[in-house]
Amino acid sequence: MASPQLLPSNRPVDGLLKPINAFIRMEASSGILLLIMAVAALVLANSPLSKAYFDTLMIPVTAGFGDFLIQKPLLLWINDGLMAIFFFLVGLEIKREVLVGELSSPKQAMLPILAAVGGMAVPAGLYVLVTGGTPFVTGWGIPMATDIAFALGILALLGSRAPVALKIFLTALAIIDDLGAVLVIAIFYTSQIKMSALLIGFGFFALLALGNRLGIQKTSFYVILGIGLWLAFLKSGVHATIAGVLLALTVPARRRIDEVSFRDRARGFLDSMVVGEKDDRKNQEAVQALEILSKGAETPLARMEHALHGWVAFFIMPVFALANAGVDLRSVSILDALMHPVALGIIAGLFVGKQVGVAIFSWLAIKLNVAEMPKGVTWKQLYGVAILTGVGFTMSLFIAGLSFGDPEVLDRAKTGILFASLLAGVCGYVLLKMAAPAEDKA
Repeated sequence: MASPQLLPSNRPVDGLLKPINAFIRMEASSGILLLIMAVAALVLANSPLSKAYFDTLMIPVTAGFGDFLIQKPLLLWINDGLMAIFFFLVGLEIKREVLVGELSSPKQAMLPILAAVGGMAVPAGLYVLVTGGTPFVTGWGIPMATDIAFALGILALLGSRAPVALKIFLTALAIIDDLGAVLVIAIFYTSQIKMSALLIGFGFFALLALGNRLGIQKTSFYVILGIGLWLAFLKSGVHATIAGVLLALTVPARRRIDEVSFRDRARGFLDSMVVGEKDDRKNQEAVQALEILSKGAETPLARMEHALHGWVAFFIMPVFALANAGVDLRSVSILDALMHPVALGIIAGLFVGKQVGVAIFSWLAIKLNVAEMPKGVTWKQLYGVAILTGVGFTMSLFIAGLSFGDPEVLDRAKTGILFASLLAGVCGYVLLKMAAPAEDKA
């Protein structure tokens, strides 16, 4: 649903920006943009520009000052730097859901939690079954995660035919999936640990937690110390993106001004404004006071989540897709690439394991009266969402990059991820469209 326009549209530039703003407000827009970037990456990787595409990703980029310099290829700045911001947003979403969202009530939380557990355990098990006895078994974490942007984007294409409760269930499930992926990365995909850097990192984390405890709500405090936390984890051997999640846990979820005080004080400032006054200094003072008051009535967690959501959805994730989805298939047929044990394991995990794990664990949770079926949702629709969870893309590509150092094996993993995600997206959409009530179809 589009948000209401708060400001009058009477500027010449508004006519040019209107279609762009309309696209951004679409629920499916982030998923569409991700798809465009993935296709662009595949085209570039298999075109005469292939060498330029891969060479660009390997350009060394240096940041820092004096003796403290960090030099990494552009690809690693994207995967270790920009993706840390993505994981920070994931952490904020997890914290919000636990405090006030779908995961705040045990009864509400049980269905997406158990569904997510099934959707992680069964795919990992199937991958191990397919690749067991090979050196590729280390990629078992790849088919565990769901790409929330793609999955929700596909669900949004159904419009009102997809009940709101179904979207809430998928969102909660995908967020728990992300949490599972974070834990898997932290525990199983960590290189040799440098304890001195890790201790410095936990020192920054302790300061951030203390700031939260003392009621510090300045965004700059958490940003500055968060950069220190990220740098320490970058040097420690623990993947730097974990710093994003730890930082999110320290961001305050309390507001300085409660709703009643905000309403009463805001009304006083509004009443003090005089319409048509030539000397509008008093009006400007009232507007500035309202701005300060509004910041006090909003939690830092909500403020940061709102500020980052657009950047992550429309810049960071598309850039990640453009940098990581490129697979050069010119030296091998697509069929041969898909028959590689890694690709087969990922396809089995994402397309088969996800739907089976989510569906069976959901069925057991509801039948055993541990959880309730979402209001207005049918079993066919629930199974359609179970298929959609097989759209792994972003998180799967990320874990694949951590799993395999051999470029050829990584390319086979990417091929499996792209094929399985496409298959899950199409089949999930078709089933959900067929499962819509007759009046909605009409």
